Amino acid sequence: MKNMPKRIHIIGSVGSGKTTLAKNISNILSISYYELDNIVWKRTSNGDIRNSMDDRDAIFQNIIGQDYWIVEGVHYEWVKKSFELADMILLLDVSKKKRKYRILKRFILQRLNIEKANYKPTLKMLRKMYKWNHNFELLYKPDILNMLKQYNHKVYLLKDNKDIDKLLH
Repeated sequence: MKNMPKRIHIIGSVGSGKTTLAKNISNILSISYYELDNIVWKRTSNGDIRNSMDDRDAIFQNIIGQDYWIVEGVHYEWVKKSFELADMILLLDVSKKKRKYRILKRFILQRLNIEKANYKPTLKMLRKMYKWNHNFELLYKPDILNMLKQYNHKVYLLKDNKDIDKLLH
């Protein structure tokens, strides 16, 4: 790719590989990445506290006001400005079966303290993730695809996060 992107938005379901992809691209391009969940939630030792919408939006505006950024998350309604500003939008469309496997694998690795967790990996959270994964196909993916139509010229659909090598090299 001749013109390397400076602003990248990665979107996909839980377990699609958004964070892993963001980390990899961050290392390749030397651009900071931001997890949208960590903008929504204030992480504390006593558990997560939801940021107010004003605080969330201020943090987000500060990030996308920079010259270089990678943002990743499943959120799409309150982050529309980043789709507009992004040089590249990566939509991870990984199979539901693979996402379910990754969710379980992450849960086990986090419970064993092998992988860092942004939240407490409980069975309740695991159930929520499976529910979000299921609902993504039914409720959110159609809305996301429809919303992204206006940005087709910069949207790349990836069936696996390893497909990024074809775009960046």
